[in-house]
Amino acid sequence: MAELAGNLREPAAATLPARAVRTVEPDPPHTPPARRPRTLPARMWAVPPVAVLAVVFLYPLALVVRQSFTPENGGGALDAYASVFASRGFHEALGTTVWLAVGATVGCLVLGFALALVIAFVPFPGSKAVAKFIDVFLSFPSFLVTLALLFIYGTVGMANGAWTDLTGAAEGPFRFLATPWGVLLAEITYFTPFVMRPLLAAFSQLDTAQLEVASSLGAKSARIVRRVILPEALPALAAGGSLVLVMCLNEFGIVLFTGAKDVTTLPMLIYGKAILESDYSAACVVAVVNIAISVGLFGLYRVVSKRAGA
Repeated sequence: MAELAGNLREPAAATLPARAVRTVEPDPPHTPPARRPRTLPARMWAVPPVAVLAVVFLYPLALVVRQSFTPENGGGALDAYASVFASRGFHEALGTTVWLAVGATVGCLVLGFALALVIAFVPFPGSKAVAKFIDVFLSFPSFLVTLALLFIYGTVGMANGAWTDLTGAAEGPFRFLATPWGVLLAEITYFTPFVMRPLLAAFSQLDTAQLEVASSLGAKSARIVRRVILPEALPALAAGGSLVLVMCLNEFGIVLFTGAKDVTTLPMLIYGKAILESDYSAACVVAVVNIAISVGLFGLYRVVSKRAGA
């Protein structure tokens, strides 16, 4: 009976919960928050570049616009605009500028697309070197290309010299460089790489599996270019063409260095009015028109480039 009573008391004693010991930790010492260094507001960082832009660009531009509304011989604010818009020289310069810019843009698009196709999809030794040279060519000044064309097709250039040596003629037949066609050739030669650069970038991202599938299905090269490559290249073509169009509208060095006296574009008209005739009001009017056209086309170029991802 004593063992049974002991066995009955042991579980009861074992199930008694142990008294928990509660320890109280002291509160951590109070530390004051760290002071953040004072920084300039975000708007203040825009002041230096805006100030430089205003002094270097906006202020001279405002002077040009003001001068266009202030005729030197007196009169109304719009008299200079009315005189320039009514002149035949302005209409001819505007028409020449537009058709040269559009013609050069079309030529650059066709030639640039063909050359970019060869460089990107036709393997030949030195293709990578040619692609890198295009990047270097973009930094060349425009008059350098025109000077090279003068050495080849000028009045006393290599082509005319070879013709006179072979035929014994007094003069050579190549005299087109001082005509609108010579200016067009020079602009196409210089601005074509500006179309090729975005095209080569677009072709580098093209999935070659599409080309392999189209070729395995029996599609010929022309069909592959028309149905596969061209749709992928359209955004890059639009971006490059818009840029070339803007640059051709403002081109001055090529027209000047070709010596094309009968080719008068808007930049050449500004030069003639300001430097040769000292008619600064008329020159400023033409400059404002040229700026308005350029800004409008540049806005179009930015929209197209954004959609193309350039």
